[in-house]
Amino acid sequence: MIKHIGHHTNLYSAQELGDPIKTSPEEIQDFLAILLFMGVFTFPSLEDYWHYESRFDVIADIMPKKRFQLLRRYIHFNDNHQWNQSPDRFYKIRPLFDMLREQCLLIPSTYKHSVDEVMVAYKGTRAGSLRQYIANKPDKWGFKMFCRASSSGIIHDLLMYQGASTFFNVVLSEQEQTLLLGAKVVTTLCKTIAQPRLSVVFCDNYFTSFNLVRDLHTLLGVKCIGTVRPNRIGGAPLMTDKELMKRGRGACDYMSADGVVAVKWFDNKCVNLLSNACGIMPFSTVKRWSKESKAKIAVPCPSLIPAYNEHMGGIDLSDMLVHLYKTPAKSRRWYFPLFGYILDLCIANSWLVYKRDCGLLNEKPLCLKRFRLAVAHSLIKVNKYATKVGRPSFSSPPPENQKYTPRPSRPKPQPDVRYDNMGHWPLHSDKRGRCNLCPKGVSRWKCQKCNVFLCLSANQECFAAYHQK
Repeated sequence: MIKHIGHHTNLYSAQELGDPIKTSPEEIQDFLAILLFMGVFTFPSLEDYWHYESRFDVIADIMPKKRFQLLRRYIHFNDNHQWNQSPDRFYKIRPLFDMLREQCLLIPSTYKHSVDEVMVAYKGTRAGSLRQYIANKPDKWGFKMFCRASSSGIIHDLLMYQGASTFFNVVLSEQEQTLLLGAKVVTTLCKTIAQPRLSVVFCDNYFTSFNLVRDLHTLLGVKCIGTVRPNRIGGAPLMTDKELMKRGRGACDYMSADGVVAVKWFDNKCVNLLSNACGIMPFSTVKRWSKESKAKIAVPCPSLIPAYNEHMGGIDLSDMLVHLYKTPAKSRRWYFPLFGYILDLCIANSWLVYKRDCGLLNEKPLCLKRFRLAVAHSLIKVNKYATKVGRPSFSSPPPENQKYTPRPSRPKPQPDVRYDNMGHWPLHSDKRGRCNLCPKGVSRWKCQKCNVFLCLSANQECFAAYHQK
């Protein structure tokens, strides 16, 4: 993906300027690291990171401001001259989404999946009708995408909505083409499930219908649980809302046909559900506040309600993680916010996989902020040679005697930087420091790339041992 961005950035700048800006994958890594840092350390404007009154060294030392602005101006993801009237309206960003989707599909998933919509915030008008409006979303204006996720929040598949041409690259049967938009989306996203016969998908009333629940199991073998609107319940003769409310809180009515059960349950208000994965038994209880008794009371609850509440929130969890540390993506180009979402989703997905692996290894994981910073620090240094190599010249004047000042804490190098075998040269330092490997050693030798003191002598080869797996 980084090589692709570098190539098309050079190509686009050559088409616009007549001469490429001559970027490289290593420089694109630095550019991405800056964007990751900016998602954690937010300043009012991009120029503030380099301004002398508010200079932020972590970002300003990576790249000059003018070079960053030049890369941000000409960063590109596809060749405009090869459009050829494609029906794909997301042509400019499509290659990156295809690469992201390919990697998401490789992540092992559980048997519980949820399908929901995601809004990528965008208030501009340059995207035309690609910009959608959803009133009950935190980001009401933006690009709409449909995602399939596990209950842990890991996104496994994506589909970008672009109107009538949304399914231009998806093969649909005649029966699938007659489905509603929500049913088409769920069917398309469920086709990539690795083990459909063992899987259950959860979706809300925007997608669910009786035909979807029945056909999803018939065509793909996937079972479904979801809330449903009254006009999509398949004609089940359930009790009316008034009749059910007379029975009191926790009352329930159900009917079944073709292996699908339709349930209406009264809590604060009546809710309709369809399911072919589980029924209403056994009943459980949920705690609800009662105005009459002014205390929490136990309310009877069918078994499919807790199952739906437990596994439906995967997309919302991923969306929350993406919004915690969000890449600044305000731009005149409508596809730049989508690029920022790709970057943030990569971090959120990888952190959830890392957190899951730490749980299996009984290790304490980093928080999302520290994980994002660790990735940014690695992008700056990994597989890159140090800029300065060699010992200082002996002709330089000796340092003046100064009062002792507390030494600032050195950032611990990331393992992928420490073991990349590139640019780790021993440099002789005027000051001595405690060896980072052996606790009793004191050395004047310092790693050029890791910035740590290490012993380098005939008896203590800590320098070689520190960089060897």
